[in-house]
Amino acid sequence: MTPRFRNDLRWSDVTPRADWLSRRALLAGVGTLAATPALAKIAAEPSAYSTDETPNTLEDISGYNNFYEFGTGKEDPAAYSGGFVTDPWAVTIDGMVDRPGSHDLADVLKGQPMEERIYRLRCVEAWSMVIPWIGFPLSGLLDRVGVQPGAKYVAFETVLRPEEMPGQRSPFIDWPYREGLRLDEAMNPLTILATGLYGEELPNQNGAPIRLVVPWKYGFKSIKSVVRITLTDRQPVTTWQTLQPEEYGFYANVNPEVDHPRWSQATERRIGGGFFAPRIDTVKFNGYGEYVADLYAGQDLAVDY
Repeated sequence: MTPRFRNDLRWSDVTPRADWLSRRALLAGVGTLAATPALAKIAAEPSAYSTDETPNTLEDISGYNNFYEFGTGKEDPAAYSGGFVTDPWAVTIDGMVDRPGSHDLADVLKGQPMEERIYRLRCVEAWSMVIPWIGFPLSGLLDRVGVQPGAKYVAFETVLRPEEMPGQRSPFIDWPYREGLRLDEAMNPLTILATGLYGEELPNQNGAPIRLVVPWKYGFKSIKSVVRITLTDRQPVTTWQTLQPEEYGFYANVNPEVDHPRWSQATERRIGGGFFAPRIDTVKFNGYGEYVADLYAGQDLAVDY
């Protein structure tokens, strides 16, 4: 299967504005969107990296996802994130960079070219969606702060606020949530920091106000509500690899040839397709191989899973 990309598809082409507004009103009525009364419109250009597959509905994307900081159920993030405060917000960038510091969100976004990226998302649990993110390449931010020559990895952390994120009151995970990428993965043009969804600011339950999106990897790599980015010369400690290393590796590339110990990764269930919809074949690197396969030349991806 060869992925098809186009640069003229926008959220308004796939979801009628009236339908989007009614969904937004429904969600706002139950307190699942941002803590502010209304979400700001985000100006963004279409991207040549977007798939031409039809995106999932806002109900799918905002109502069914994993964000364990708000609970382990798929509906928990939408149900329990209404009181999560995302303004003001700061991101600390430190480690092996020329210009370390704490930056408010406006400074993080300053000068970055916002694009709409309609990406496939494949969960390690063998379900998938298509999501119209708004964001910018992580490489642009890293270039701005100046990556030092010895840096090899990028580590990320989610905010730690158990008073607002009830899932963090559980000892199941050693909070805060941590993730990481190899530097060449982080600098790949597909890797973005997203601040929007369906042309508006990110809903709380989807990782507001800023999250990572790495579309060729399983979804747990795309860490949400990021407050720290650290450049390092050592492979970072990551949450799921620490919890269950035999099941969740550091790389976590979508790969139908390497099964999870408890289920096959050969096929996936597309959310929104209905109970009787047939499963679809999973494609290596989630269909983005032409952009990322060279990153892993010579690696055994069954070992570096």
